[in-house]
Amino acid sequence: MNCTKFAIGFLFSLLVAFCSTSFATGTFRVATYNLENYLDQPTESRPHVKSAEAKSKIRESIECIKPDVLALEEIGTTNALLELRASLKADGLDYPFWEQVQGADTNIHIAILGRLPIVACRPHTNDLFLLDGRQLRVERGFAEVDIQAATNFTFTLIAAHLKSRRAVPDADEAEERLGEAKILRSIIDEDFKANPDANLVVLGDFNDVKDSDSVKTIIGRRKIKLTDTRPAERNGDSAPVENSNFDPRNVSWTEFYGKEDIYTRMDYILISPALARDWVKEETYIPTIPNWGIGSDHRPIVATFKTDNN
Repeated sequence: MNCTKFAIGFLFSLLVAFCSTSFATGTFRVATYNLENYLDQPTESRPHVKSAEAKSKIRESIECIKPDVLALEEIGTTNALLELRASLKADGLDYPFWEQVQGADTNIHIAILGRLPIVACRPHTNDLFLLDGRQLRVERGFAEVDIQAATNFTFTLIAAHLKSRRAVPDADEAEERLGEAKILRSIIDEDFKANPDANLVVLGDFNDVKDSDSVKTIIGRRKIKLTDTRPAERNGDSAPVENSNFDPRNVSWTEFYGKEDIYTRMDYILISPALARDWVKEETYIPTIPNWGIGSDHRPIVATFKTDNN
């Protein structure tokens, strides 16, 4: 159910959600997945629709982790989103709540699928920033929703898909991405201003590495710094960190960039200090799916949280 229409049938969907496995166990799972052009019709700049084989692999990847809330990047029209939602439901994974945000990019969009009730939406679709004396609009916008994870536990989720690393003729791609990151951070700061103890998840495809200016801007500093959950493969790697300034040497890449033959971590799940107290680290990971690349050039990542501390 789209957020703008969630009042219709809300009580029934709420009952269904509260009977789900996550509510029964006192945990919920949040994931993000860039679907690489999940289009049901070609566009001028993206001429290929998603094949049946690729769609099947995407469903396999989602069904492997069974997230309660799933942020999607590079989904096409609303029809494409609803087709994916219906296909997952046919496989036994029902998402009664959904939201799609359409920004300046008319080809691909951000969307959210929820097994848990989406109780409020604040889409950000018209944010502007200055670059070299020109006003630019955030290409894909940002999806911001409030989600009821339990009777006494609500959290805010902000999904993003920042400017790609592909060069464009009218602006520097890294500077454009940083401009979008600054807008996203301003949204985060407003949420903290309203509630310093907010349960906040910021996730999606940031299209840059952790040490980049754009990602560091989103993470922030000091008391309002977000925690990087850094999902990784559960492949047995458990060696201790040799340098406290470094992350572990386990496998955390999320995207394969074929042009340069590079595996990179581009997808993130960041959380507020308050929500970090409810974070279940051992259930935060990247699923290892055979032939994952048939579905997308990205892999999904998932983080788990508990609700019974409140």
